[in-house]
Amino acid sequence: MPKGKGTKVTLSSAKKAIQLTLFGRRRLTLSNMGLTTFPTCLLELSNLDELDLSRNKIMELPDNIGNLSSLKWLDLHSNKLESVPESIGNVAGLTHLNLANNCLTSAGLPSSLGFLSNLESLNLGLNQLDSLPPTLEFLDNLKELGLFDNSLVQLPEFVKGLRSLTKLNVSRNPLTCVEETCEGQEAKGSESTEDVYLVHESSLCEGCLQKVLGSKEMLMRKKRCDCVKPPSFSGLVTPNSVAINTQHVWRMKDKKAS
Repeated sequence: MPKGKGTKVTLSSAKKAIQLTLFGRRRLTLSNMGLTTFPTCLLELSNLDELDLSRNKIMELPDNIGNLSSLKWLDLHSNKLESVPESIGNVAGLTHLNLANNCLTSAGLPSSLGFLSNLESLNLGLNQLDSLPPTLEFLDNLKELGLFDNSLVQLPEFVKGLRSLTKLNVSRNPLTCVEETCEGQEAKGSESTEDVYLVHESSLCEGCLQKVLGSKEMLMRKKRCDCVKPPSFSGLVTPNSVAINTQHVWRMKDKKAS
């Protein structure tokens, strides 16, 4: 399907763009097409397994998005979403949900997210969250949880109870304590190289843009420091580490000479 600003998506063009993955899933990719609204015709694709609407400018999802009940994989990262409809909980077979780099607030996250019992990966990074729906404690199959670049001061107690969770990314949050909450899980800090999204700065909300610019400035300062070469000590014949290890040899030589 051709890409362009405000490309119109029809049911006919959507059906033609569906491709089979290596695993035999029916996948529709509508990424980076300049879409400002969710194409409602997609709700008629009742047998769609994977849907990629990332890198658009969609501000709102239809209330009946739960009609896409066959979806296993939904990617909505890098849009302008402020909330998610309650009906998302009806997509019971969903295993991967990516909502990173939107404008989501805690009030915009529905409690029905906890109904997605098959969910294995949930990415909520690069949003404006200061809390999480308590119903997420019911996500017994959740393995990966992305919460990086938000406004979380503390993580809910239920995070420790997510029995399948193996990867938790809480980088760049004003958390007061992480280690105790993340015990037994792989907690990603600010050095993590995962969850990288290459988007134009116009696709970032103001808060996220400031975080990125701040991180870039810190990186540039570090790079300048790394470029300063340490003194070479060219006149040093024996390194200190070697000298320490051979001190007893020199002592023995001194005794024999005396």
